[in-house]
Amino acid sequence: MDKQYNLNPAFNLSVIISIMASIVSVSGLFIKNIYHDNAFVRSAWFTNDLITLMVAVPFLITALWFVKKGSIPGQLVWMGMLGYMGYNFAFYLFGTAFNIFFIGYVALFSLSIAALITGFDNLDINGIARLFSPNTPVKWISIYIMVIGVMLFMVEMGMISNYLLTGMLPQTILLTGQQTSIVFAMDLSIVVPFSVITSILLWKRRAWGYVFGMIMLLKGFTYGLVLSVGTALLAYSPAYSKWDPLMPFYVILVIGGFAGSWILLKNMKKANNIKEVIIQK
Repeated sequence: MDKQYNLNPAFNLSVIISIMASIVSVSGLFIKNIYHDNAFVRSAWFTNDLITLMVAVPFLITALWFVKKGSIPGQLVWMGMLGYMGYNFAFYLFGTAFNIFFIGYVALFSLSIAALITGFDNLDINGIARLFSPNTPVKWISIYIMVIGVMLFMVEMGMISNYLLTGMLPQTILLTGQQTSIVFAMDLSIVVPFSVITSILLWKRRAWGYVFGMIMLLKGFTYGLVLSVGTALLAYSPAYSKWDPLMPFYVILVIGGFAGSWILLKNMKKANNIKEVIIQK
């Protein structure tokens, strides 16, 4: 029996996520004394709130609108933005000093994961993959994703190795005033392995490679914006007052993530409506 796909649960969760993310971001931007971290970390939260409100939420809402109209490319952007929401609010949940929005961070992180899982379960992954042209330059995109993952691994393991050899804490931990690095934890446990897996799947043109590829590319684009804007703000602030030497890497994340996403979407064949792929076999 053919599986009947129902995107409504994931869709409804995503609407809730959009509303909650907007409220949390607006509050973080305009209400004083919400964040109790040091000046360096507060600057990071400000940038996250700004990009979430001005880029991520509009992208998610637009994707939902296109999905409602029957757009299959919209589904990929939708999953990509849910990936951003889960990753982004994991930082708030595990990395920010306790504040009045703690339960909101719990809800946003949990809802994003739930929406991704229910969304994955109700997408015809093989049907979506068949829409991609045989000429889609998946190998170039795969190489880009792999290179980003390897560069992250090398940079962060370099800092960790230096600590093991010298006993000196990485500068990024000293600046945050925290006991550990949530960035290292998230990148080395999730982003780097996921980049490698995605790169391999996409290189082999496996169905899940296209979905994971869009998630990684959009995550790179949106979080690259967070890092780029945050670096620029910090360079002119008393909390840091210098440019992060990784700024070129952040710009590559933005440009490569956007370009890779555009190339994937551009190489999708048109379908008349969502049922053509989702329900019919």
